[in-house]
Amino acid sequence: MRAALGDPKVLVGGGFIAFLIVLALGADLLAPHDPLAQDLMLGSLPPVGMAGAEPGYWLGTDDLGRDVLSRFIHGTRTALTVAFIAATIAAVVGTFVGLLAGYFGGWVDAVVSRLIEIWMAFPAVLLSILIVAILGSGVHSVIFAIAIIDWTRFARVVRAETMAQRQTDYVTAGQVLGFSRLGILAGEILPNVLWVVLGLFTLELGLAVVIEAILSFVGLSVSSDTPTWGGMIAQGRGIIYQAWWVFALPLAGLLATVLAFNQLGAGLRRSLDPVMQR
Repeated sequence: MRAALGDPKVLVGGGFIAFLIVLALGADLLAPHDPLAQDLMLGSLPPVGMAGAEPGYWLGTDDLGRDVLSRFIHGTRTALTVAFIAATIAAVVGTFVGLLAGYFGGWVDAVVSRLIEIWMAFPAVLLSILIVAILGSGVHSVIFAIAIIDWTRFARVVRAETMAQRQTDYVTAGQVLGFSRLGILAGEILPNVLWVVLGLFTLELGLAVVIEAILSFVGLSVSSDTPTWGGMIAQGRGIIYQAWWVFALPLAGLLATVLAFNQLGAGLRRSLDPVMQR
């Protein structure tokens, strides 16, 4: 962890993600206005510093007079909540399945491998849209859709790493000493593949944010009253020539968040992967 905290990519990416977490946790206190409050008399106000701006509305308003900054801050809470819960479920399920397939091999590996191949043959975004359309919109449906799709990413990578770890001397020594299979998996192999899971987890967080934004964009995420980045982008697209800031802020936030997660994952892998260290 000392090496990870000294990596520039971890510091920059992790610092930005920490900033977003603070925004999400303190959204009710940090947002200058009610994100749902409408005032048509204040519709499409530009950000502070532009002609026609109104004091107190730092990043302007949308066509319904809602504060863009407040909606962005509350949208951060939605994006990170979905991303962290969905990525955690996908990581736990995928890691468990990957460990079993990589260690036991045989028919277990064959079944898991075929299942992963079939599952990954479907486009992730289209499959998530189909799942949410069947289950109905809502945070729980979005989380379930992302988790049920992306567990295969973890399972495939952990399976390959477990197969490599299974051939090492310390696993053989554990078998000779009479350790149980569960004991070897939990006490010997799992700690040595955690750096892979951790790096992949950060990348999965970025993917989950994108998928949630896409589902919000097409109206299949949370309710229309809840501020989301995807919903703001969809709304801003229709008024981009009159109020470009409604479209620009959530889009910039989405791109910066994905880039931050990618940089964080790359930095963690470079710091924790013993192969890359050598």
